[in-house]
Amino acid sequence: MSLKTRFLSIAAALIVIAAGASWLAYQKLSEDLIERWGRQVAEIQVRYDSARLLQSLEREIGLARQMADSSALLSWAADPDNPAREKTAIREMESFRSNFRDNSYFVALRENGRYYFNNENDEFAGKQFRYVLNPEDPDDAWFYQLIDEGRDFHLNVNPDTELGVTKLWIDVLMRNSEKQIVGMVGTGLNLDTFLQDIVDINQEGITTLFVDYNGAIQLYRDRNYIDFGSVIKPEGQKNTVDLLFDAPEDKQKILGMLQLLKKSSGKAGYVESGFVTVDGREHLAGVAFLPAIGWFEITLLDLNTLLPKSYLWPLVAVFIVSLLITLIVFHLIIQSRIVKPIVGLEDAVEKVRKGSFVLPRLDKPDNEIGRLVDHFEKMTESLRDSTRELENKVTLRTDELARLARIDPLTNLKNRRGMDEVLEEEIQRADRLGNDFGVLWLDIDHFKLINDQLGHQAGDEILCRVALWLKAGVRPYDHPGRWGGDEFVILLSPCDPATLEHIARRICEGVEQESRKTGTPVTVSLGGYLSKPGDNMDTVLRNADQALYRAKDNGRNQICITLPDETGINPA
Repeated sequence: MSLKTRFLSIAAALIVIAAGASWLAYQKLSEDLIERWGRQVAEIQVRYDSARLLQSLEREIGLARQMADSSALLSWAADPDNPAREKTAIREMESFRSNFRDNSYFVALRENGRYYFNNENDEFAGKQFRYVLNPEDPDDAWFYQLIDEGRDFHLNVNPDTELGVTKLWIDVLMRNSEKQIVGMVGTGLNLDTFLQDIVDINQEGITTLFVDYNGAIQLYRDRNYIDFGSVIKPEGQKNTVDLLFDAPEDKQKILGMLQLLKKSSGKAGYVESGFVTVDGREHLAGVAFLPAIGWFEITLLDLNTLLPKSYLWPLVAVFIVSLLITLIVFHLIIQSRIVKPIVGLEDAVEKVRKGSFVLPRLDKPDNEIGRLVDHFEKMTESLRDSTRELENKVTLRTDELARLARIDPLTNLKNRRGMDEVLEEEIQRADRLGNDFGVLWLDIDHFKLINDQLGHQAGDEILCRVALWLKAGVRPYDHPGRWGGDEFVILLSPCDPATLEHIARRICEGVEQESRKTGTPVTVSLGGYLSKPGDNMDTVLRNADQALYRAKDNGRNQICITLPDETGINPA
């Protein structure tokens, strides 16, 4: 045997051994990469599908709540046998019908059980009254069950045998001024269309479904699994999500995810994931809780379909061909045209596996490896762009939720949390620049008596009016906020003693004058404090609060201003 043959034989043996080790490393790396990528895709897909569902429902839910608060409908519900009120109410219903996505609505009255409905074809114009609900009829049990539960809002997938339609119903309770339930309104979304738009989106390898708080299937591409009329079914008779799995451990795993999310429902965007078996194929399940509607979103990813290992087989084929070539020109080709590109690609794959899409400059020889590198770079760019797009959507949603967390929903002013933040920022700015700023603390005189005499709804209207008068009484760059109950706090910056007293007096007089025009005169008591650099938040709020109590002790409807010298504080 010639030396050349022996050398080539030894080289071939070494290469075969190295190839075997490389194959094992490739197997492990590819499995790990696919699993890590799958978990990231599962979380992104869950958030994306959840956002699409909420986007489709939030507008309809908001319109249904507006309809439930309609004064025309509430007046009719109080006297359902009044023909004039019924005629006015039907006009109001029809005005909402054109705004609903499905151009349909329903209204059910509690007192007489009359059920009204009209669809997108205006099929029941002039005969919106369809039938009378019967508490003894199982098909009508949903209405009485939801009233007994007292939940203001509910989603329900249910066929209406009287109307011959199956819809995703949005149910909102009607309450009068005494918070008594007088009926129910809502709309329905065509189930087949909704499933096609939200669930059955023809993404191979991706299965999406939605279940209610108890795990009953509400939206799924196979209607046979949907638990119609969940609200009236006892536990144990519902089509729950565990029916999709054969193995007991998978059933326990998916139900365990639901329980964990119930306990972690306060964490925005929290997703649970794990591997389960569906129809004999391993899937990665991602689960998220949607507190806005009280449902869970479940996404099942078939990773073998989304990213089969065969996609990486060209790398193996190129590697084997390269081994044959190295038998002839081993020391040149193995280094310049195979080893170096593969090592660079492996580093890039490792970076992507760790979540980094910033790739180093990769060598692209004019062969299969170079084309594979190019495909990998394009795949990485596509995955990076998709990931960033979805992350931006999640970020925008999170920012909006953070903003709403700092706004009082009744008065649209900053709430206590929002005021804490601007006060802390102003205190730091005052320490840094040596500026003074003022704080006014006010509350509405005898507000509890107003609530007791006129009702809480009138009290809420007064709070909203006072908020508007506060905005009108301060400067554009000042910060008014609702501290809680009938107490408001205003940050004035920049400020001096004269400005503090002037604005306080303007607010006090403005509220009294403007409220007289509304027919419900109210007054406010104000306590003010002019803060100096070096004051902390406790000092500022305590002195403003004490000034407010002195104003109230002095007879209310007046102001009391405290300066730092008057509190024993030495200004910086």
